[in-house]
Amino acid sequence: MKIAGYDIGPQHPPFVIAEVAQSHEGSLGQAMAFIDVAAGCGVQAVKFQTHIASEESTVHEPWRVPFSQQDASRYDYWRRMEFTLEQWALLKQHAERHGLVFLSSPFSVRACEWLASLGMQAWKIASGEVHNPEILQWVGRTGQPVLMSGGLSDMPRLLEVCAELERGGSQVALLHCTSRYPTPPEEVGMNRFQALMSAAFPRPVGLSDHSASTVPGVVAAYLGASLIEVHLTLHERMFGPDVPASLTPDGLKRLVEEARFAWSMRTHPVDERTRLEDLGYNPGIFGRSLVTVRPLPVGHRLTPEDIAYKKPGGGLGYDAIQKLQGRSLIRSLEKDHKLGWEDVDII
Repeated sequence: MKIAGYDIGPQHPPFVIAEVAQSHEGSLGQAMAFIDVAAGCGVQAVKFQTHIASEESTVHEPWRVPFSQQDASRYDYWRRMEFTLEQWALLKQHAERHGLVFLSSPFSVRACEWLASLGMQAWKIASGEVHNPEILQWVGRTGQPVLMSGGLSDMPRLLEVCAELERGGSQVALLHCTSRYPTPPEEVGMNRFQALMSAAFPRPVGLSDHSASTVPGVVAAYLGASLIEVHLTLHERMFGPDVPASLTPDGLKRLVEEARFAWSMRTHPVDERTRLEDLGYNPGIFGRSLVTVRPLPVGHRLTPEDIAYKKPGGGLGYDAIQKLQGRSLIRSLEKDHKLGWEDVDII
């Protein structure tokens, strides 16, 4: 899979996506600030969610978590989160000026149409929309790459949708996701991530993480994740439902660096046969030899108390100590003399 010039696959460094979602609170300026910060963290893409209240919801939509006191209903919240098509164009341009891939999850056909008109280069299907045939069919007809989160689907359903999209010509990457905000460590489910990698092979598999920790992303990178998506917050005390599940800028920058480190470890196995050669191992420097612990006269018969095992190497090894014991010196020796067979008589 290729997205905007990036090769996506386990043999390539993880494609890291900074998820802004609704954390911009409906402010275009705030959304642009998120792009600025994401670019400084070293990610490859920044992702939003394109909500058009009248196209996806009604006033009867209930709150899942009533977090906002300024919005009378969930519908009002979606309206406050809206940007116009022109504003979305500005955000995409701003992201691309920073060298970032612009992505946004559509939540209605109108949102799909808007994003397509902007020339978005890949689609991200949110966990809840995996059960929305209207959006899936629309996106599937584009034949473009699709990233799909599976937090609200079991694996058979996820693979079924994946096959449907592939029949339309799309390449699909699947993202392990728990849809728990935030996700405690005991629910991250890296065993399910590994199972998805096995079941989805050879498709790229990634992690959409909501733990507010860098650990799952780094572990996933070592296990073979092709993509890592995490929520970004400008500060841990910001307002918004996703903030407890988000990384701060420092955390996101650290994740990018550590995930690449983990990928490099995985893709560069060490050959044991050449390891010591590459290290420049020198027995004369790192090894030890049998030496005298004090001056000894000619004719002295060696005992264990006469001998020590010290650096540097290059002399007799420790396994020679038993053969030296009881032998007589054929010449006097100074303290710390490196013992050799030429120093003792032949038995």
